[in-house]
Amino acid sequence: MEQVLTIQTAVVKKACKGDAAARAWLYEQYSKAMFNICTRMASNRNDAEDLLQDAFIIAFNKLHQLKEAEQFGGWLKRIVVNECIRYTKKSIVLHDLEDNNVDQIAEDATEWWKTVDMKVVHREIKNLPEGCKQVFTLYVVEDYSHKEIAFELGISESTSKSQYHRAKKLLKESINQYLAIHG
Repeated sequence: MEQVLTIQTAVVKKACKGDAAARAWLYEQYSKAMFNICTRMASNRNDAEDLLQDAFIIAFNKLHQLKEAEQFGGWLKRIVVNECIRYTKKSIVLHDLEDNNVDQIAEDATEWWKTVDMKVVHREIKNLPEGCKQVFTLYVVEDYSHKEIAFELGISESTSKSQYHRAKKLLKESINQYLAIHG
């Protein structure tokens, strides 16, 4: 593990100096994981590809700002998530929902989706309405708090919570429907 970290550190330092081969290596190492984030948060594959490309361009242009080369993965992930959030702010409007979902927190605190095949969960997340999808992905997958989501998306915490609970409800319905048909 330490040797891999040393190799990565050396490659990041080369990439920082503009080395094209080092940047290509970093792209090869991280693009799949970062693309998965983009596909969860974008409305379609083309947007996800554009977000990935934009995030890597930003990362490579700001690579000199990275203080510790071994932190590259987490730093890049933050750039990718921020690009996805920027995209979200531009493409959707989130509204507070008045359906008492926020009050159901204690009632439905289980994370039932963890008992379902993740391929099914990811497929059904993509079918959620944009606002629900963004909040659910940030909260569950990217481990943001509702306060952080509210800040990043420029919404209230209650809007974040209501979008999250709506997403859970819709996701549960669509997964149950999928499982009823496909077993």
